[in-house]
This record gives sequence, structure tokens and C-alpha cells, in this order.
Amino acid sequence: MSTSTTELGLTETTLLRFATAGSVDDGKSTLVGRLLHDSKSVLTDQLEAVERASASRGQDTPDLALLTDGLRAEREQGITIDVAYRYFATPKRRFILADTPGHVQYTRNMVTGASTAELTVVLVDARNGVVEQTRRHAAIAALLRVPHVVLAINKMDLVGYQEAIFAGIAEEFTAYATELGVPEVTAIPISALVGDNVVEPSANMDWYGGPTVLEHLETVPVSHDLAHCHARLPVQYVIRPQTAEHPDYRGYAGQIAAGTFHVGEPVTVLPSGRTTTISGIDLLGTPVDAAWTTQSVTVLLTDDIDVSRGDLIVPTKDAPATTQDVEATVCHVADQPLTVGHRVLLKHGTRTVKAVVKDIPSRLTLDDLSLHPHPGQLVANDIGRVKIRTAEPLPVDSYADSRRTGSFILIDPADGTTLTAGMVGESFASPEPVKDESEDDGWDF
Repeated sequence: MSTSTTELGLTETTLLRFATAGSVDDGKSTLVGRLLHDSKSVLTDQLEAVERASASRGQDTPDLALLTDGLRAEREQGITIDVAYRYFATPKRRFILADTPGHVQYTRNMVTGASTAELTVVLVDARNGVVEQTRRHAAIAALLRVPHVVLAINKMDLVGYQEAIFAGIAEEFTAYATELGVPEVTAIPISALVGDNVVEPSANMDWYGGPTVLEHLETVPVSHDLAHCHARLPVQYVIRPQTAEHPDYRGYAGQIAAGTFHVGEPVTVLPSGRTTTISGIDLLGTPVDAAWTTQSVTVLLTDDIDVSRGDLIVPTKDAPATTQDVEATVCHVADQPLTVGHRVLLKHGTRTVKAVVKDIPSRLTLDDLSLHPHPGQLVANDIGRVKIRTAEPLPVDSYADSRRTGSFILIDPADGTTLTAGMVGESFASPEPVKDESEDDGWDF
């Protein structure tokens, strides 16, 4: 698209979405609490509540992890279970932070938290170095195409602030992440408990000359180039008030997943392939000439064509192909295994269709990034390649082109459980697939 963000009246955003990740007890919640506390983003009553809770547990100093561990079970067990979202700001930038669980059982929550992040902070305990869950979180960040990764090597106070320990862990992780395809890793030695290099530079590590965690978060470049996205509008709701004031009004409402739409622009409705022109765009009840990513709008079309929930409105000159054969890399998040021949529901945008898992070509081994060919199934927290056949054509983008319209989830049709998160087209080098010889089960499309 030729229209620039300047022409649209947009200014560069100061918002950064980021997530924390890492193994159990690496100090994620403590880091987040320290970040909020030292950046003066904690209200007085919140801090007083943390001080009271810490004192009741016999602690001499406030346990800053309690600022994010809000569930009762989290406080009792001393672990993070759910994704905790926190909003804070400094004079330089606004932040949406997702504090994700470290326990392997809750890897699915890390996928949720990192799916919209532009930066991931991966914590490592300086005493333990890179462990399996560290590698798993690095692999997920790579698959989700998080553009920036910060390696926060925590608890440096417990290893005597030794530069050699920091350098060894940073080298090992960076080599691993680079092999995964992570474009950028910034390593920072910290102590979340006492505040070294979180907001203020550490006097204990004068050998480190890089930024603190907050300095990096405030200055890392964040790209929000709306003008060059593939414009996509998943239809969520059809609006027909049929009132005396608006007898012929028919609008198609949804949140723009990517790109920019203009009044007068030729568009195609998928998967039907019908073409028409945008005759109007309503934003919060006000007509506008253009609308862009994340805005919730109602689009009016010139022609009276059949459009319903689950359809995708796209520019005619930039329409994706529709397909019933989806190949993707997935992270399996359910306790129930995903097997070849598994009947599932595939949810893509606002559309949900029946589907069958036709093949699982490979499963990723996290230790050395080797591929186990044709495992037959994926179990909880496995990352692997799948081939899926859908009952109806889907207009899917490559995940590399669009994180919103290139992703999907697989759902158990029996109870609605989310089974798997998928990224279309994302791939580690996969072995040759084998022919699927599963029996016809009635969902063989």
C-alpha cells in the first residue's frame, strides 16, 4: 500500500508490549515487582498490602513478587500460574507487561503472553545457567517471531557478581537463540531482589557497561509500520438495525487485524471470493475515510452480498489464497496428546471449522534442536510440525507476514479445550513427510 502513516495522521507509538519468561524460581515476578517499584509505578496502598502480606509470612522486607502473583494459589505456593498483565509508564514510553509462568505445566500460558509481545525478557538463574525450560521459552519466542529478546541473568549477587559466569551463560544462550533464528539478544546481568541493573545501574558490576533493563525497554526500537501490513478485517458481527432512521443499513463489524482500509477501496470477501467496494467506515459511530490496525470498526459495502461472521474482508489487490491444507509449526498445550487422525476444530480469526490432523512430520528436540521424524503424536509442551486438512477453505497468511491472520488454535470438539497453538508456514528444517494411512473416520475431507 502506498499510503504512509504520516499521511494517515499517525505518530510513532510509545507503547511497548513485552513478556517475561524463564524457568521456575528464576525470579520473574520479583523482577517485575522490582521494575514497578523502582520506576515508581506502584500505588501506596498496593505497596502497603505487599508489606503486610510479607510480614505475615515472616519476611523482613517486602516480597515484590506479590505485586504480580495475584492468585491465592500463587501466593500460597510461591509460583506464578496465570499470566499477570500490568500497565505502567515512564516519561519515555508506555508499557503492557505480561508476567508469564515458568513451570513447564503452564507453558501454554507463556505462549499466550508472548503471542502479542514485541520483546521477551528471558530470565536465567546465574547459579543454574541455561536449562530445558529456558530453551523451550527461547524456541517459543523464535516461533512467535518476537523481534527482541533480553537475556536477564538474575541472582548475580548469589554468584559473587562474577563476570565470567555472566559471559558463559550469555554466550551459550545467544548461540542457541541464534540457531533458532532469534534476530537479536541483549544480555543484562541483574539481581532483581536487590535491584542491580533493573532500573538503576549496579555498583557491584562495574565491569558491565550496557543498559539497565528499564533503559533497554525505554530505548529498544519498536516497529509499528501500519502502512505496509496486509490489510485484514475478520468479520465478527453483522449489524442490521432496521430502524426507521436506518432502514437499509447493513454493516460488518470487527477489529482490523492488520493494515489500513480506505473508503472507495475495492475489497474481496473470503472465502467466497465475492468482490465489492467499501462505501463507508464507521468508527465509534462517526464516519471516517480510513481505519487501521487494532481499531474496531463497522465497514459498509457498495453491493448487497452475502457476508457473515467468520468471513475475512481484504483488499482485492492483496488477497491471500484460500486453502484446505494447512501446514504449520505448533506448540501443543493440552494434557491430551495430539495424534495423527485426530478430529479437531480449527479457529482462525473469527472463523471455526472442522479439521483433521493428517500428519505430524516432526517433533523438535530442545536439547540440540534436532528433529524427531514422524513421532505420531505431540504431548503437552511439545513443539512440532503438523499438516491439517480443513472441511472448508480458509484464507490464511504466513505467520511471517501476519502474526494475527497467520495463527490459529486447535480445539477439542467434545469439550472446547484448547489443544494446540499454530503458526502457519513457520518451520524448522523438517524431514520428508510420510503418506498418511489413517482410516477414514468420517472427517476425511
